[in-house]
Amino acid sequence: MTTSATILAVDDQASFRFLLEQQLDNAGFTPVMAADVAEALAVIERQPVDLILSDLVMPKVDGMAFLEQVRERHPEIPFIVLTAHGSITSAVEAMRRGAFDYVEKHCDPDELRFTLQRALDYQRLRSENDSIKLHLREKFSFQNIITTSARMREALELAARVAAPPRTTVAIYGESGCGKEVLSRAIHFAGGGLPAGFIAVNCAAIPDTLLESELFGHVRGAFTGADHEREGKFSAARGGTILLDEIGDMPLVLQAKLLRVLEERTFEKVGSNTPLPAECRVVVATNHNLEELVNAGSFRKDLYHRINVFPITIPPLRERREDIPFLTEHFLNHLRDHQGKKLPGISQKAMEELMAYDWPGNVRELRNCLERATIVTDSELIRPEHLSIVQAGQAGPHADAAVPEAGHVFYHMDFRADEISLEAVTRHVLDITLERCGGNKSKAADLLKVNRKMFYR
Repeated sequence: MTTSATILAVDDQASFRFLLEQQLDNAGFTPVMAADVAEALAVIERQPVDLILSDLVMPKVDGMAFLEQVRERHPEIPFIVLTAHGSITSAVEAMRRGAFDYVEKHCDPDELRFTLQRALDYQRLRSENDSIKLHLREKFSFQNIITTSARMREALELAARVAAPPRTTVAIYGESGCGKEVLSRAIHFAGGGLPAGFIAVNCAAIPDTLLESELFGHVRGAFTGADHEREGKFSAARGGTILLDEIGDMPLVLQAKLLRVLEERTFEKVGSNTPLPAECRVVVATNHNLEELVNAGSFRKDLYHRINVFPITIPPLRERREDIPFLTEHFLNHLRDHQGKKLPGISQKAMEELMAYDWPGNVRELRNCLERATIVTDSELIRPEHLSIVQAGQAGPHADAAVPEAGHVFYHMDFRADEISLEAVTRHVLDITLERCGGNKSKAADLLKVNRKMFYR
């Protein structure tokens, strides 16, 4: 599809310029003609140009020198070379120096239009991609992590320092919901990583039998059901960052293989002996005390020392309560943008409740609490009765996870007849239990008497 893009065409032959101007106009472009490089540079300075189409052989300044000037001053403008018959070698050299493509003089008009449109489409996609990358870098930048806490600022400063060296393994420690993945993404984008280059793997959510294949991939026939070759997460993260979340739940046999990956920077697909390069930054995260796991024999000591090259600890929200008002304002502004309605502010009493609560689910729990409050309130302010938090020794506003007497837990369920199913009941119990435990998955799994991996599944 052609557009009215402005094409600057440069050639010293007046008769060819006239012919070229007609072809460009007929193809739906807006042609601007120039007889030499000086005239072309003057055009670029006084008006926007979407693409340059230039002859190579011209008096005074040739097309190759013009290309060098455009690459230096306006690298965003696609440059296409016009070549006479028999000068393909010069055209190829121009492409090596940065030209997008070349077309022969007096070529078929359809061929010219196709080449120009392809260059314009490429530039448009590159511009859109740059905008997306800029948006994501801004969204996940360290500046967007809300804090006034000295301890949190220290963690951010450490993360900013380690963003530059891409081969340094980073270990992020902190409770569930405190923002370990958010910090990992900030490190990735601060290091110049591409949006698609950040891969997160939750080691606790994947069965032990599948985790190795998930990380490293497998070849066809490696095990029963492997009817085709599959790329793993380490391959997908090539040139970017892989986050191994909940590293403390990784099985011991796989810990040994991960150690080899970190030491040798290579890995092998399941069922293969061919080493592949591990060309990515490795970030690990956990809410466990790995030293205690090492002492208990459930985590390898050598791997612990290998991943603990650059440790960063994120303090829990209860230890940086000064951040709560700023986080509250940030989340409410975000919810106003995404819920499509006028949302309330927060009363002084409700803010006091937020400041007094210990937030076992940390920042994630605070956000969820505020989202619920904005939905249930019809007033101009969020008040304490709108908050789904339970202070120690008090009854909460939602009774579906209340404890009526010692040793009993009451779950209230209310489904429409067409909604009831075993899956719906199971999910409801999981949701209520997770909320009751403040977002702490380990505590929720213990309360339901299942292991953590089964809780995730």
